[in-house]
Amino acid sequence: MILGGFLFFSVSMGGAIAWVFSKLFQHTTQGLSLLCGGFLLGLLVLDIIPSSFQIYQSFGILLGIFIGYFIFQLLDSLFHASHAQNPSVSLLTLAMIIHTIPISLTVGNLLGNAALSISLTASIILHHVPEGFALSTALISQGERLWRVFFYFFIFSIFFSIFIWVGQYWTLTEKAQGILMGISIGLIATASISEFILHHVRTVSFRTFFMFLFLGYMLSYIFHRLIE
Repeated sequence: MILGGFLFFSVSMGGAIAWVFSKLFQHTTQGLSLLCGGFLLGLLVLDIIPSSFQIYQSFGILLGIFIGYFIFQLLDSLFHASHAQNPSVSLLTLAMIIHTIPISLTVGNLLGNAALSISLTASIILHHVPEGFALSTALISQGERLWRVFFYFFIFSIFFSIFIWVGQYWTLTEKAQGILMGISIGLIATASISEFILHHVRTVSFRTFFMFLFLGYMLSYIFHRLIE
């Protein structure tokens, strides 16, 4: 639970930064969505995809990406068919939770082991600051209130704590972890490209489109350099 509390603090830091940017660009919902899309692409390209292919087998990751893509297509069609709320935030939240499962299970396996050093724990926690920023920007761009953002963070940290506890008693195979990471990548990629980027291609000028997309990517790069 202590590590879950640290995770809540970490994603809340990202959320606070996202709140500042939402105030700077409060008159352009499209700009916030594009900022989120660019940031998510940067998060995938600079961090999640390279680290996943270094740790897990390529086949499992690629299989997971295809599964994630089809999950998105299925849920997207169901949401839109019922005229429900845009599914992008829910799918992004699901992707972030799936992304934490292999990490939290590994932490659970290492509890009480000297390998779980303070520096390693700090690194794991800090790596969720960008995810807090991305999820907050997505929620704010969809018009969600600030208290609901922190509610999502609370659920996020609860899942993290649960899977740390599960990891003390159960080890997930490396192949299964690779598939889970692939599903997370597939969901994040399809949600960011389809809902946050392509959805706004014709709603803003090319200059505005490129500016916000590039700004989001550069923010992701800055985060990546800071937590390396």
